[in-house]
Parts: sequence; C-alpha cells; structure tokens
Amino acid sequence: MRYNNFIYLLNDSLEKKDIQLALDAVSTFQPADMAEVLAKLPHDNALILLLELSDRAFVFSHLDAEDQVHFAQHMTRATLAEIIGEMPSDKRVDLYKSLTAEQQDALLPALAQLEREDIRKLAAYHEGTAGALMSSEYVTLKPEMTVTEAIRTIRLEAPDRETIYIAYVLDDHRRLIGVISLKQLILAQENQIISNLMTKDVICAEVDLNQVEVVKMIERYDLIAVPIVDEHGEMVGIVTYDDAMDVVIEEANEDFLKAGAVQASSKINLKTAPINLLYRKRVFWLVFLVFGSLLSGIGIAHFEEIIAAHIVLVFFLPLLVGSGGNAGSQSATLMVRALATGEVGIRDWFALMCREVLVALCLGGTMAIAVSLLGYYRGDAAVSLVLALSMVGIVLLGCIIGMSLPFILNRLGLDPASASAPLVTSICDATGVLVYLYIASLILGLPV
Repeated sequence: MRYNNFIYLLNDSLEKKDIQLALDAVSTFQPADMAEVLAKLPHDNALILLLELSDRAFVFSHLDAEDQVHFAQHMTRATLAEIIGEMPSDKRVDLYKSLTAEQQDALLPALAQLEREDIRKLAAYHEGTAGALMSSEYVTLKPEMTVTEAIRTIRLEAPDRETIYIAYVLDDHRRLIGVISLKQLILAQENQIISNLMTKDVICAEVDLNQVEVVKMIERYDLIAVPIVDEHGEMVGIVTYDDAMDVVIEEANEDFLKAGAVQASSKINLKTAPINLLYRKRVFWLVFLVFGSLLSGIGIAHFEEIIAAHIVLVFFLPLLVGSGGNAGSQSATLMVRALATGEVGIRDWFALMCREVLVALCLGGTMAIAVSLLGYYRGDAAVSLVLALSMVGIVLLGCIIGMSLPFILNRLGLDPASASAPLVTSICDATGVLVYLYIASLILGLPV
C-alpha cells in the first residue's frame, strides 16, 4: 500500500509541474528501481520525469522494450540520440531493432559516426546468436605493454566500457591472443610485460554460435564474460554474465509457455497483451489437441460392447487414463529439463529407457495395488485384475511416451519443450483407453 501511495504522490507532483519535488522523491533510487517506477506512471508523466533524470540513459536501458519504443516515439531526435549514445552497446541495438524502418532511418543520422557504425554492425547479426547478444564495449591491451601502461589504459577506457575486470590482449590484426584480469595487473610488478602475464589458452566463442551455447560456456567455466571472435579469429565483442542471465530467463519463459501448450514468446505481458495476441498464441495447440482427443473417442466406440456389458468399467476410466497422463507428463518434464541443460543426449536414450521402464513398473505396481482394492469393492475379482493390469500397462506406456517424445522432437531438430504436458496427456489418454479396454475385453471374455 505504501508503494501505491508513493506512486500516487509522485504522479500528483508531476501533474502539478513540481518537477523538483518529484526528483527529490526518487533521488536515492537505483536505475532498475527507477525504471519500475516509470512503468507504473502514466506515459506522459513518466516521460517528463525520465528526461529530467541525470542517469536517464541507464534508467532507459532497464525499461521494457515496449516502454522504450513508446518513449522513443515521443522524444525529439536529438534527445533520443543522446540517450542512445550513452546506453550500453547491446541495449541500444536491441532498441534500434525494435523501431520501425522509418524511425531507424531518422535516428541514425543524429548519432555520432562511431555509434552509428557500431549499431549497424551489431544489428546485422542473426537473432539468437552470440553476435546479436554481444557488446562491443570491452578493454583491449597490446602484448608489449607494461603493467603500468595497461592500468593507465584501463583507467582511460573504463568510463565507456561495460566491464573492466577482464582485459583482452589483441595483436596488430585484432586477433585475440590472451586475456588478463584486473586482479593480475594489480598484483603484478609495474615493469612486467603483459605477454608474460596473460593467459594464452583463451576460452572464446564464434560470432554465429547459438546464444544458449554461449550461456553454457559462461556457466561451465564460471566466466564474467566470454570473448566473441569472427571466422578469422578477430575479436568483435563480449557476452557478459548479465546478458547470459537475460537469455536464461528468456529461454525459461519460452519453455514454461511451451509446457502449457502456448506458442512460445518470452515477450508476452499478460497485463498489456492484446486479446487477439493471446488468442493466436493459444489457439493452435488447443485445436490440435481437440482432434488428438478424438482418438480416445474412437477407442471407446470400438469397445462399446465391453462397456455396455460391464458399465462399472466407465467408473474407473478417468482414473486410469489420468494416471497415465500424469506419469507421462512427469517423465516428459524430467527429460525436457535434462536435454535443455545438456545432462543427457540422444546416445543416452536406450539406457534411460531401461531405467524408466523399471521406475514405471514400480510406480504402476504401487498404484495397481490401490486401484485393485477399489475395483474389488466396486465390482469383483475379475474387474480388480483388469484394473491392476491396466494400471501397470498404462503407467508404463505413459512413462515411455513421456520420456521418448522429447528425444524424438530433438532428433527431428525441433524444440524438446514442445513435448508439453497437454500434448503428452492427449497421447497418453488415447493409448490408455485402448490398453484398458483391450485388457478388459480379454479378461472379461468378450471379443476384441
């Protein structure tokens, strides 16, 4: 409630044109917190306050892409160019890509030539690659420098660099030949040569490498940043750990949406997304799964006689089919996660299948005991046996489907996360109906 009151009072100050009071109220806010405040204000007042902030470029960098584009459309070209010029290189390229072609053409002439060329170069890389993720703001040193000269260079470049904790040593052709940390420089003797101190075995990534693989490199080797090189070995940028974190969040959001059978888009804002967008993101899978569910109906129609003769079977149908879907969804979730983290690969399929079969038999057996007792109470010994065998078979089949589907999709070059819970459940429902009624027809003596 206090936060809401603060937003109300801040907005009231802006409505009354008391800009200084508003600035005093947010004087201790960090850029990320300030961006959150601006997102709560009406756009007109938020823009007024943003333009009065001393660190407006950093605050602007923390805004959502949608808010950035809106504010950019209502700024003068000179103001926008000034803000973009002070933004980190990767952030300003993201904004540039979000603008229309007309806005881009209007913006570029207002920028300094160095910034203009940097934006054009970074914007040329394909989305989802290291090149599209990287920043061009990093410290470079020459191998013949002394420690004193290197520290002096870092001191001069620091204001315009995203990180100074790691410096990259380049030869005359900008090829990456080593890295050295700020800690190493501080601890070294002043007259020592950089080439004698630097780490020559450099972990780097190529510019067209998938951004997910870059994130894995940062995680695996515990890096602050990973240098990016082109096909000639020339250094073109760095991907920092905070950029990697953004990718992790984006990928997690997309996987989470896919798990709910929603077409993936990490940019969806549930509060502000248009109705037609939410409709389009959800309708495909729902319609697809409707037709997939018809398989269950076909199975039931095929076994009408056994159902008519033993109506008690209908009572247990949702229980058995639901158990198979639940077991399949669990297996799919575990496999999708394992594939996403690189924990398992295609070569592990057979070994994992054997393990999953054993686990499924244990799960199915445990559940069979419980359901058979209920079946004996509601029916007789024959119904109890049908339920027990069906439960084991349905859970086993569900686990195999749930585990195998992500592998199949991965093998076909599709995202394993598409093996969503609704998709797995629909498949398991159809197969579960067939298994249950087939076993019932065998044991209860009616023809298949």
